[in-house]
Amino acid sequence: MYFTKIDWAPSETLFKIGSFGVHYYSLMFIIAFGLGYYLMKKIFDEEKISLDYLESLFVYMVLSILLGARLGDVFFYSWDYYQDHIIEILLPIRDTPNGYTFTGFRGLASHGAVIGSLIGLYLYKMKFKERSLLWLLDRVTIPVAVGASFVRLGNFFNSEIVGKYSSTNFGVVFLNRGESLPRHPAQLYEAFGYLVLFFLLRQVYKTEKKNREGYLIGLFFAGMFTIRFIIEFLKESQGGFEDVLGILSTGQWLSIPLIILGIYFMVRPQKTV
Repeated sequence: MYFTKIDWAPSETLFKIGSFGVHYYSLMFIIAFGLGYYLMKKIFDEEKISLDYLESLFVYMVLSILLGARLGDVFFYSWDYYQDHIIEILLPIRDTPNGYTFTGFRGLASHGAVIGSLIGLYLYKMKFKERSLLWLLDRVTIPVAVGASFVRLGNFFNSEIVGKYSSTNFGVVFLNRGESLPRHPAQLYEAFGYLVLFFLLRQVYKTEKKNREGYLIGLFFAGMFTIRFIIEFLKESQGGFEDVLGILSTGQWLSIPLIILGIYFMVRPQKTV
């Protein structure tokens, strides 16, 4: 089979109204959260949980994921920059020679999103008394997995988190980065992997394993971060602390404990609910 390169130079903006623009990256987040709400509504309906809990869960998840992802990028990957630009950590602006410019939030880290969502769900559980925290974690893995796939599509539209040069005629040429050689479309590899994980989680949820507390969150951690670990070999360095630890990338070092945690939840003696 013969593969060829694809030239890629999309506009990052879907449309503009005056100086305000809607970016494809933002649109992917909107789709991810909207689809997540729909999937969790179906789960709550199926398991006879009051939908009164759903809207507050949605708010907790949106805020904790975005805040965690932002701070994850700041502290795991970009502290060298942000230590001198503190104001930009939580504001969608960038310091330029012509002053501050609105850019939207461009730096978001998936490992930070996981930590943020875990904290957010723990806080939410203080008001959600219907089921255990593990029950809740097991169910949110389904919308989070498909949401992660859309986020990686957003990275592809932004021509960011790119793969290494393929050294062949296969790959994507990111023309808006000023390049002429094809790279591995690592964002698409990762998006596809997360989509497969979503369908796997959805199928497992239809079996008796959904009642084994911690099994689905274990499968999610083990699956998602194994995918991330493998694809990191094809990605350009995102910076962080890999220069200190060597051998593996920052994303791989951060993935290892989550893979181990996932395997633990899958194989430990589990309580059936």
